[in-house]
Amino acid sequence: MAAQPPDAPVIDVHAHAVLPMSLGAAGAAGPELGTAPDGTPFYRVGDYVLRGVRYEGSAFMDVDVRIAAMDAAGIDVQLLSPNPITYFGDLEPAAAARYAQAHNDALAELVRAHPGRLLGAAQLPMQDLDAAIAELERSVREVGLSAAYVDTDPGRTLDDPALDAFYEAVVDLDVPLFVHPTPLGSAGPADDPRLRRFDLDLLLGFAYDETLAVAALVFGGVLERHPRLDVCLSHGGGVTAYVAGRFARAAAVPRAWVPEFLREQGVEHYLRRLWLDTHVHSHDSLDLLTRVAGTERLVFGTNFAGWDAGGAHAVEEVAHLAPVLSANAARLLRLDA
Repeated sequence: MAAQPPDAPVIDVHAHAVLPMSLGAAGAAGPELGTAPDGTPFYRVGDYVLRGVRYEGSAFMDVDVRIAAMDAAGIDVQLLSPNPITYFGDLEPAAAARYAQAHNDALAELVRAHPGRLLGAAQLPMQDLDAAIAELERSVREVGLSAAYVDTDPGRTLDDPALDAFYEAVVDLDVPLFVHPTPLGSAGPADDPRLRRFDLDLLLGFAYDETLAVAALVFGGVLERHPRLDVCLSHGGGVTAYVAGRFARAAAVPRAWVPEFLREQGVEHYLRRLWLDTHVHSHDSLDLLTRVAGTERLVFGTNFAGWDAGGAHAVEEVAHLAPVLSANAARLLRLDA
């Protein structure tokens, strides 16, 4: 890819927002902000309670704080996405659709108030795929959002044929699809209590879910069935770069379940079809990611204002890739159209 000028804008594709209008917008499920008796802030969604994160007055909720922090970090443009705790996959479909529409309207208003600095990704009621497609079409065509945003397992695995109509709609609208996991259950993933310790549902559970999503997209044939689908995964696609060799070996042997298209094209071909963000926290991890996935579909991401965000340090970590990441993000988000 041709290098961009050194002053090419820094575009952050991994930045969640908590919109004030969202509080209580899902009824009994919340979301609810509060403070425990000991002074610890909490954020409740259904039975899940996130403790110790103060959203009020932070870049998550205060756009002036966000813009000032972006300026301080050297970030020119951010794609704002739904808080992954609030996918509301268990909500009754009509209520989920109402929440998504209200959220997307408010997000679009915020984006319009800061042209050139903020973009928005749509919240979708994925428990009702017809409603999800309709809301994505409305969000893109009528209110001006730039992408779709879904869970790694939005009620079904990503290779479920039921999702094919949704992927077709994403392609027809010419927008990217962003995939980001959510914590599972009120105390961590229900099927493995070990992930409830040491914040491992975030540290390892997210990487686990992202890698499973990659497997579904590649082995499950999503990228083969939808060659024009642009799908971007958070945190470098989990541990995909580390296990890519094992994935490739399974396809090359081949195992009994390996589809013909993988035997012919190889795993690497499809891995390099994925867009991945660079929020992997170390030079060594980023180096492995670039060697396995290449750089033509890497984009800059920070989890801005989150517990593991790097701020200006995150920009410095990818300085050697900055022109490429900028050009890639502009292409992914259709900013160069």
